[in-house]
Order: sequence, then C-alpha cells, then structure tokens
Amino acid sequence: MTTLNTYLSFNGNCREAFDFYRSVFGGEFSIIQTFRDAPPEFSVAEEEMDGVMHVSYSIGSAVLMGSDIPSQFGPPRTVGNNFSLSVSPDSREEADRVFRDLSHGGSVSFPMQDMFWGAYFGTLTDRFGINWQVNFHQE
Repeated sequence: MTTLNTYLSFNGNCREAFDFYRSVFGGEFSIIQTFRDAPPEFSVAEEEMDGVMHVSYSIGSAVLMGSDIPSQFGPPRTVGNNFSLSVSPDSREEADRVFRDLSHGGSVSFPMQDMFWGAYFGTLTDRFGINWQVNFHQE
C-alpha cells in the first residue's frame, strides 16, 4: 500500500524543531541521523556535518520526517518551500510512474536513483509548486 507523509526542511534547526514536536506529542524518534552518518562521497561542509540528515517520528498513524538542508543543496528554505510530501510506492515500477506523472509540467530536482540508505529515491516540484519526494524502500 502506498503511504503519504510530510517531510519538513530546515536551515540548521531540525533537531530543535523535532525535540519540540516530541515534547508536545510524546514518543521517540524512529531514526535520527546526522550528515556524519553518511558515506564519505555524500560530503557536506564541516560546519554542517552535525546537522540532521534524516529524522523520522511517528505521530499516531502518520510519520513526520525532516532534515537540515546543507547550503550546497540550494538556497535556504523559507516558509512555503520548507516542506515536501513524501510518497512511498509499493514497487520500483510504481515509483517511476508516480515520479513521471507528478513531474509532468513541473521540474525534477533529483532524478530517481538508487541511494546509499537502500531506497530508490527522487525529488521534484509539481506544476502547482508543491515539492515531492518519491521513496521506494528496496528490501
């Protein structure tokens, strides 16, 4: 079954924001990784290495995810472009279809490709200005 969750982007204060959300809703993070946890070829500036590369946090049946966006990945995020919808299709083929269909008339920022965390992943902005992440987790 395809799932849809929200992915928040921060300019260096992701951990602070998610600690706040956890204080409101309780529970624990499913995962929290910094850029230091990434393989060497996924390099970011030394001053950004302790930033959150990925955090996943369940709130009821939904999952709120987030990360800090390193400066090399584009301009700082602002209110309105600091979130993405993250869709997780059931198959690689469905991931390709969803990515292709959502990007029609929009722009691809990161083409679908195999990633070091074991997923087939890509990002885009649809023709309505909404940011999307397509993430098929390969077993």
